[in-house]
Parts: sequence; C-alpha cells; structure tokens
Amino acid sequence: MDAGAERLLEESLERRHRGLDHRERVGNAVLAAGFVAVAALIALLANGSHGVAPGLAVVFVAAYALVGAVEVWGDTGNAVPTQIVFVPMLLLLPAPYVPLLIAVAIVLTSAGQALRGGAALGRSAFAVGDAWFSVAPALVLVAFGEGRPSLDQWWVYALALAAQLLGDGLVTLGRARLLYGMPARALLRDLRMVYRVDALLFPVGLLAALAGVDAPAASLLVLPLAYLLLSFSREREASMRKSLELGRAYRGTALLLRDLLEEDDEYTGRHTEDVVGLTVSVAERMGLDEDTRRAAELGALLHDIGKIAVPDEIINKPGPLNDEEWEIMKTHTVEGERMLAQVGGLLAHIGTVVRASHERWDGGGYPDGLAGEQIPLAACIVSACDAFNAMTTDRSYRKALALSVAVAELRKNSGTQFCPAVVEALVSLVLEAEPEWELTVAPEAAPVALPAPRQA
Repeated sequence: MDAGAERLLEESLERRHRGLDHRERVGNAVLAAGFVAVAALIALLANGSHGVAPGLAVVFVAAYALVGAVEVWGDTGNAVPTQIVFVPMLLLLPAPYVPLLIAVAIVLTSAGQALRGGAALGRSAFAVGDAWFSVAPALVLVAFGEGRPSLDQWWVYALALAAQLLGDGLVTLGRARLLYGMPARALLRDLRMVYRVDALLFPVGLLAALAGVDAPAASLLVLPLAYLLLSFSREREASMRKSLELGRAYRGTALLLRDLLEEDDEYTGRHTEDVVGLTVSVAERMGLDEDTRRAAELGALLHDIGKIAVPDEIINKPGPLNDEEWEIMKTHTVEGERMLAQVGGLLAHIGTVVRASHERWDGGGYPDGLAGEQIPLAACIVSACDAFNAMTTDRSYRKALALSVAVAELRKNSGTQFCPAVVEALVSLVLEAEPEWELTVAPEAAPVALPAPRQA
C-alpha cells in the first residue's frame, strides 16, 4: 500500500471509531437537517405516479439497511453495494418518497454498526446526511415522469445515475473540505472507487427492477449477490488491515534501530533526530508526493544506521581520518542497506535511500558514483539536511559553524554536491526562520574554508 492510501485508510478508520467533535457535530447536524427539509419538500410537493405500499416499503428499507452493512474494500476505503436495492426502490416505489426511505435505512445500518462496535454510536444520529446522494436521481425521475420501468427509458436512468454520482461527489467533497480540511485531490481515489462500484452494480439493480415490475419483492432476489461480495470483501479487508499493521511494524522497527544507534553513539542519535525533522520540512516545502516524503523521512531516520558496523574509535576520532579509516567509514551506507534488506518490505526500499544518501549531484559521491537524477530524490534531501545539520552542530573534531556560513556553503555546493531544488527549499526554510540573514547571506557568497571532510 502506498503512503497516501495508507494515510487515508488510517484516517478513515480512526474517524469511524471516535466521537464527533463540536465542528463535526454542527456540520453534520446542518447537513442532516438540510437533507430532511429537502427530502420532505420533495415528498410533499411531487405527486408519485402510484401510492406507497407500506409493507413493500418496509421490506425495501430492511433490505437496503442489510446491504448497507456490506463494505466493499478498495485501495483507500470502502463502498457499499446498495445499488442493487437502491435502483429497484427508485423505479418500483414512488420516487419522491425514496430519499426519506433511504435515510431511514441508513440510520438503521449506522445504528447496527455502532451496536456491533464497528463505529461510534454518536454518529448514527447524523447518518441521515449520508442520504443526500438519493435526492438528485429522485428529482430526475420526477422531472421526466414516473412510469412502469422499461428499457425504453434507459437514457432517463442513465441521467439519474449521472445525477446520483455528481450529487454524491459534491456533498462528499464539500463535507470533507469544511469539516476536515481535506482537499479534493485527497479524496479523488476514494471517490473513483465508489463510482466504479455504483456504476458496475447499476445495471444489476436495473435488471432487478425490470424483473420485479409485476412482483416488486422479486427484485430482491439479487440480495445473495451482496453476500457474495461480502465474502470477497472480508478477504480484501483482512489484507488491507494486515498491510496497515505491517506498515506500523516497519515504522516501529525503524524507531527501534534508531534507538540502538543512539545507544551505540549518543551524538549520532541526536543528529539523526535533527536531520529527520529538517528532512520532513524540506520535503513538505517541495510539495512532494506522500511516497517520496515517507521515503525521505525514514531514510533520514536510518541514514546512519550502518555506522553500528563502524568501529567506535573511527566514529569518535577527534582528528582527521586517514585513508584507511575513511574507506571503512564510507562502508556505512552499504552496511545500512544490507541491514535494512534483511528486514525486507518497506525498509528494504528505504535501504536504497540510505545507500545513496552520500552520493553527490556531480557524481563524485559514494558508494556508486550516481549523479543528478540517478540519485533518489529522497536521498538528495537527506544528503543536504545531513550536511547542514553536521555543519551547524559541534562535532568531535570542530565547533559548529555559524548558520550564515552553513547557508553560504549549501549555496556554493548547489549543483555540485547537492541537488539545486533541495538547496533552494532548505535555504528558504532557514531564511524564513531567520529573515535578518537575507541581507547578509547572498547566493554569490565567497567560498568558505571548511575542515577537511572526515565523517560521513
């Protein structure tokens, strides 16, 4: 599972099991009240072509509530196969009353999930607002006149489906933006999955409605399909939950390795924490995708893990390293990759970032002499942040440099040692924190004489 999907799924599961905060309660209450007002107005003002059979309405509501509890899991969330009941309800019951009946069914589903511990009970009271998707297709059928379901009216049904998807998308995106501050792009993958399920099951629901023209209850013979989908979905859900747990395990392993490194060398551990924070900020400033941000964060966390294999007398040597010692020091990136490859999975991928964390933009780095875009972007970020932190902290062989000197060094080596885009983002963060440097630190600052490199 990629980082974006993992985050969205975790947030979705977390929201489901926690209570509503004040903002959510107010927003969902407004949404629910608005739906009730609109649905009631449609039922009062629009005359259905035939009366409501209470028994049939109860049967459909119960069937919808049952199917609504079936979750079809996708990459970032889940959908429900309710189209197989919703479409027959639209075509076999008076369309103006269907939104209200759908709201009742959704509340029943939500209450049942809460009682089983699958969701917070407080959310059930506001579940009415989830029925907004039913308003637009009901209005389409009312506008074009209800009648006996027929394939001759396929274009009306297609228009109703389009109205359903559009209306549902607008409400979902609006609610996510207003209540959770989530941008539309963050939900597009989830919406595509929901739309795919709705669109693929729409013909099944339509065929069920056509088959139930003379005996409406017969349209519910498609309900076993929901059970079949449930069987497949449970396997998918178990797989996705295991993926989430595995992701947490990898992160826990990374933190454990970091702790081992700190125990082995206190300075390196503190240095790693600082590099992680700076790396995350730079990746966010660059607007990178979540996979790259995760790789950069974990790469920063583990970029020095291979130093566990380097003798302490080399790590803590107060003077310059000789050629032999320097060659041993440079093996720490390869050792780090080897250690993470043994863990496997996500951390094996992070191992490529660790291995490349001391490559240079001009190809003069180690261990593979990669250059330019051959170097993983996450590794480029780690490299620049690592160097900046090393320059601005006390080391065993020299005192920390002034921040203005470190910034000038970054700029001097942009395009040679460091990726220019990373330097631009990193320097902008530093100058943003210390704006008074803007006049004293110029891009053409004179080269700074630094001590000869002696630690990776």
